[in-house]
Amino acid sequence: MRDDVHMAAGQAVQVSNGWPAPDIQKAHERSETFGLCATARPDYDVLSGAGLELKREQNRVLCMHATPVMETLHEQIVNTQSMIVLTNAEGLILHSIGDDDFLQRAEKVALRPGANWAEDRQGTNAIGTALAERCATVVHGDQHYLAANRFLTCSSVPIFDPYGDVIGVLDVTGDHRSYHQHTMALARMSVQMIENHLFATTFQETLQVSFHGRPEFLGTLMEGIAAFTCDGRFLSANRSAQFQLGLSLAALRAHTLSSLFQTTSAQLIDRMRAGLESHLMLNLASGAVVCARVQFRRATLAEGARPVVVHGAASQAAAGAMAQPHSMGLSRLSYLDTGDPQVALVIAKVRKVIGKDIPVLVTGETGTGKELLAQAIHNDSPRRDQPFVAVNCASIPETLIESELFGYEEGAFTGARRKGAAGKLLQANGGTLFLDEIGDMPYPLQVRLLRVLQERMVNPLGSTKTIAVDIAIICATHRDLREMIAQNRFREDLYYRLNGLVVRLPPLRDRTDLAVVIQKLLHRESHGRANGQPLSVAPDVMALFERCAWPGNFRQLGNLLRTAAAMVDDDGQIRREHLPDDFFDDLRCRGQTQALLPAHAHAEPLVPEDARLEDVTASTIAAALARHGGNVSAAARALGVSRNTIYRKMPAGDSGRGSGDA
Repeated sequence: MRDDVHMAAGQAVQVSNGWPAPDIQKAHERSETFGLCATARPDYDVLSGAGLELKREQNRVLCMHATPVMETLHEQIVNTQSMIVLTNAEGLILHSIGDDDFLQRAEKVALRPGANWAEDRQGTNAIGTALAERCATVVHGDQHYLAANRFLTCSSVPIFDPYGDVIGVLDVTGDHRSYHQHTMALARMSVQMIENHLFATTFQETLQVSFHGRPEFLGTLMEGIAAFTCDGRFLSANRSAQFQLGLSLAALRAHTLSSLFQTTSAQLIDRMRAGLESHLMLNLASGAVVCARVQFRRATLAEGARPVVVHGAASQAAAGAMAQPHSMGLSRLSYLDTGDPQVALVIAKVRKVIGKDIPVLVTGETGTGKELLAQAIHNDSPRRDQPFVAVNCASIPETLIESELFGYEEGAFTGARRKGAAGKLLQANGGTLFLDEIGDMPYPLQVRLLRVLQERMVNPLGSTKTIAVDIAIICATHRDLREMIAQNRFREDLYYRLNGLVVRLPPLRDRTDLAVVIQKLLHRESHGRANGQPLSVAPDVMALFERCAWPGNFRQLGNLLRTAAAMVDDDGQIRREHLPDDFFDDLRCRGQTQALLPAHAHAEPLVPEDARLEDVTASTIAAALARHGGNVSAAARALGVSRNTIYRKMPAGDSGRGSGDA
């Protein structure tokens, strides 16, 4: 065995150009901590059928870009007793191709689609170790932890998305006796192709700078690509760009176009307008000079559309487009992050899947802001300049919902429009389809929707043709879909197609940011007031708001504030007399106002006029705790507030109370 191939288990392979190699000995130590035995039979629990198809669908974008590259790579290594494997971020094999005779041998150790090759399942192996170490890995022969796998040599390279997250692994595996040193180089080049394809499709309408120190490398895999917003804010950079700039993706996020290339977006556009340079020469912060091409990528529905290069006179239109900031209104994820930790967690999860073709299912009570979150996801996604189409499945009659979704041809049914109509699915092509109250979709129609999600093809009513669609799916419901599945009212296969990421929006009564939310809503209502006086809430009214259970959530709160804003005096302060009577009726029905409110909303309060709001709140909470024996949960239910509110407002001397909360 050659010394440069078969290395001791503890020896690390040094890989250049930003591809460090892991320590095999540490990988073995991890395998031991997983409780694996080197001579034991490996875990051959292989996922198949619908489960495997679901995993492939969840990783559709990765598979779409990786499969052609795998085919090309296979042509280069054909008849070498090897195979090519693609896994997801958990080490589950999604696809494999290779020489038939070697595929049969690999089947014996479950090296096939549906098998999981994470380290905790298979011990030290190139796929699992590459995922654990986040770097390219070669595991040769006896370096495998499990004896059953030692006839293999595996070369694995992790695949990163443009946001720096590992989304999969490309692996070339062969017989350890026929290992070639160039295999890893081929695998790395293939991963660079996949990552560059992902980069191009993720950042479509951006300012992109392609660069290299040598002009002949522009347009090749070796070129660096960095994407920026119209005003020069950094978005992302491919692996080659990170290497040339000498900065990790995390470090680059603190930079701008100006700090990286010593120029502004406006200056770049002016230089391209002049049309005097075939390539721009840009200065890096390190003092190095690189050759560069500047592109303005225009989003388009056309399949396979190419970017518009900002060059000469054509740059004027592109520059004008870049000068206009995206108008996204108030619905942005950052706008929705108002300080509640539950909402912040939802937003953090959502941000990780934006642009990754993972369906999002938003649950929560009616009125908790599910559509607002869906709109914010769309507005922060690469599809933000394409349509956002919302469909409320509960508000459309069952007889019409099919034609609303799929569209129809002329004469498809009685009363159909002349020339037909495009359905919501086609209207959303290139953008986002939001299916609100998906739990109310008729059961038979769920089958057609499932087929569209699987095939990404739409067949309008009365038509024999099918139309390809490219849509992101966000669904929302206030129903318990699992319970509906048990009652045969919702299809289980559709549920698992929709629940790539499931998040729950908390009801308003459980949020800790009520004051901030009210302030934002009032700020919107303040626009257009004749005297320009901003709206505010009287302290005693704010105390009532905090005690309210808000069964209608934001819908109830928004309507109440809108009505109150129309009734306020010139000072703009919302007082009790501006609130509707049913608000007080709701409070009284919940037993919250007997000691706090008069029989009628317009009567004077029972507390002294000079009483401080903090004192009134503290005494109310103290009384509620006393009535319920110190049980915080019971007191919170009685007052219609969350337990967090009780803890925040609890009198200082009662901080130790709270028995019976379990």
